[in-house]
Amino acid sequence: GDTAGCTFCHTSPEERCSTCHRRHQFNPAVARKSEQCKTCHWGKDHRDWEAYDISIHGTVYQVNKWDPTQFDMSKKLADADYVGPTCQYCHMRGGHHNVQRLSTVYTSMGMSNADRGAPLWKEKRDTWVSVCDDCHSPRFARENLQAMDEACKDAGLKYTETFKVAENLMLDGMGEPMPKDLAPDWSGQH
Repeated sequence: GDTAGCTFCHTSPEERCSTCHRRHQFNPAVARKSEQCKTCHWGKDHRDWEAYDISIHGTVYQVNKWDPTQFDMSKKLADADYVGPTCQYCHMRGGHHNVQRLSTVYTSMGMSNADRGAPLWKEKRDTWVSVCDDCHSPRFARENLQAMDEACKDAGLKYTETFKVAENLMLDGMGEPMPKDLAPDWSGQH
C-alpha cells in the first residue's frame, strides 16, 4: 500500500501534465486552484494542504474562491491579482512550471529555511522573502523567518529534552510505557 501510494505521485509528476491539469479536461484555470495540489500534498506524511487550508492564506482562499473578482482563475498567474495566495501563486510564481524552484520540502510555511548559516540557506531565504514581498513588506517576511528560526531552535531543544527523559526512564527500568500490573487507560487498554 505504501509503495503504491508513493509511486502514484513520485514517478516524475512534474513531467506529467495531467498531474495538475487533469487528464480529460486540460484547463489551466483548473490547474491554478489550490485543490489540485491537494491531490498529492495531504495526509499524515504530506501535511501541506492541511497547513495551507488552516492558515490565513488558505482561509482567505476558501472564503473567496468562488468570487471571480477575488480569484480570477482564467488569468495567467503572472497576470493574476488574487486577494490571497494560492499554492500555485507562491510556488509557481509568475507561472513558472518548476514548482521545486520555490518549494520548502516537508514543511509548512518555510520551516526548512531555518537559518543554518550556510550561504545556500541565505539565498533560499532571500528568495522566500521576495515571494512574500509580492503582498507583504520585506520586514514582515524577515520577521516571520526570524520567528520560525526561534521556533526551530525551541523545537530542537524540546526534542532533545524528550529523548533525555525517555533515556532516563529506560535506565531506571521504566521502559515499558504501560506495564501489565497498572490499571487500563481510558480506552480499556493495558
